[in-house]
This record gives sequence, structure tokens and C-alpha cells, in this order.
Amino acid sequence: MTRLFRSASTYVALAIGLVGFAVILYAWRLPPFVSAVETTENAYVRGQVTVIAPQLAGYVAEVPVQDFAAVKQGDLLLRIDDRIYAQKQEQARASLAAQRAALANSEQSRAAAEARLRASEANVASAEAALRTAEANWGRIEPLRERGVVSQTSTDQSQQALDQARASLAAAHAAVDVARQDVQTAIVNRQSLEAAVEGAMAAVHLAEIDMQNTRITAPQDGRLGEVSARLGQYVSAGTQLMALVPAQTWVIANFKETQLPGMRVGQPVSFTVDALRHATLTGKIERFSPAAGSEFSVIRADNATGNFIKIAQRVPVRIAIDPGQPLASELAPGMSVVVSVDTSRR
Repeated sequence: MTRLFRSASTYVALAIGLVGFAVILYAWRLPPFVSAVETTENAYVRGQVTVIAPQLAGYVAEVPVQDFAAVKQGDLLLRIDDRIYAQKQEQARASLAAQRAALANSEQSRAAAEARLRASEANVASAEAALRTAEANWGRIEPLRERGVVSQTSTDQSQQALDQARASLAAAHAAVDVARQDVQTAIVNRQSLEAAVEGAMAAVHLAEIDMQNTRITAPQDGRLGEVSARLGQYVSAGTQLMALVPAQTWVIANFKETQLPGMRVGQPVSFTVDALRHATLTGKIERFSPAAGSEFSVIRADNATGNFIKIAQRVPVRIAIDPGQPLASELAPGMSVVVSVDTSRR
């Protein structure tokens, strides 16, 4: 037995066993290999990738940009044939001119109605004067008629003139009421026409917006992705034409929930980029996701049915890249990185 332990093969086997056990402890970060540095390979560079799409339909008339080109804010990316929208704009302007003319005509109608009202009020004054004259004549003839001094014909004529004066006064008052209603009608009609003018102005603004939307420009500085739009292609609202990638980037690291203790906002972070020959860059923890990544999945797991196996969930952590690093300008959304956070640092 002593010879067995003293043999070289036994010592080699023991050494291999100890090394394997040490590797297992190191892989699972068990004592004495416990470390405050948390690392994850489930991390990627992210950016504000904007999908460029039209707001209206039409044929592509011009595509002045190419794949992966750098553009500035306001640069023309694509132009849609605007002939139809130009005619709609002219049509809206003509409708606005017609509504404004109708509004001006309504003002003239109101002025005419007010003039007729003043004429009717003058007629009332004239009818009142005629009535007073007729009443005065009747007041002189009536005593004479009782004494038989005047003829029956004169009496009848005076009575008829009095009745006619009273009827004329009533007609004049009715004409005043009609004229007042005409004025009110003109006022109400003007309000309707003013609303029509505002509607026509809104239609002109909409037509101008549609005309402007035929020219699709860059919303901000950045670089284009693959340009899928082609000259003469018919596009509709929402068609994906190209993507714009601004220069601003950050890192999203998906740590296991068991790695989060000790992490705080503002902690320094280091990460290596696969595409840059594993070059090391630095950053800081900016914020934590409000929920685990599984909560944002389209099809959420239902753990209330069947057998249950506990799986450590991953929580996205946003990392801001420190400025002033030369290699930071070479980062592109989608690149894989390996992130390390020293949780012992505050």
C-alpha cells in the first residue's frame, strides 16, 4: 500500500483531481475564489436607430443618398413625386379664396340689412306722423258730422284716411321687425362663414404639410443604414425606407439578478469590445431597468402551471460610455461587449 502512494502515477492523479476541483470552485465563484467583480458577456452596444418612413403615399422621385452615408440634420434623404399634392394645395387655396369672398359678401349683406332697418324705422316715423294728421282731421270732422254740417262723403273719406294711417303704421312696425330679423340672419350667417374660412385655412395648412412631407429630411446628424428606397418605387405611409444611426451610443448589460447586489448608479465599469480586438473602454452605470427582461417579452412565461425550475432572471443595466476615449467613436449599435463591474467600489 505504501508503494502505491509513493508511485508517480498516484501523485499525478491527485494533482489532476485537485486542479479540477479548483477549476470548479473558480468557475462557480466559490470560496476561496469569491470576487467582487461581476462580469457578463450578455451585453451589447445600443444606439438610437431611427427608421425613416414617409407620412404619405406616392412614387419616389429622388434618392440623393447612398448606403452608410453620413448626413447632417436637414439633409434631403428622399423626395416623393409632389405633383398631386401641389394641385391639392392650389385647390385648398382656391377654396379659401372663395370662402373669404363669401365672407366679404356677407358683410355687404349685413350692411344692406342694417340700411333696410333704418329705412323701416324711418317709415315708422312717417306712418306715425300720417296717423297723427289723420287723427287730427277726424277730430275736426267728427263734431261737424254730428251737427250735420259736413257731407257723408267727407266723413267717410276722413274715416278711411284714419284707418289707412293706422294700417300703415302697423305695416311699418312689421317691416321694422322683418328688417331686424334680416340683420340677425346676416350676423349668424357671418359666423358660419367665418367658421368656413377657418376650415379652409386649416385645409390649406394641411395641404402645405403634405407638400412638405414629400421631402423627407434627416431629423438629426448620423449615418445611414442600408437604403432600400429605389427611384420610381411606389411607397405608402409607414414604408421603411432606410435607418438613421446617430453618433450617441451606450451599453446594455444583462446581469443575472444574483449579480446585482452591490451595484449602484455611478459605479465605474470597464468593458471589452470584440470588434475592436477586445480593446478595453470605460463607463459608468447610468440606470437600472425597472423590471427583468422576461417581463418585457412578447410571450411571457406562465410559472403557475406544471413543474417549476428556478432560473436566474437577467436585469438590463444601462451603462454610459465615458467621453474622450478615441475608440468610442468606432462603436456601433449591436456590437458585442464583455462588461465587468467592481461592486466593491462606491
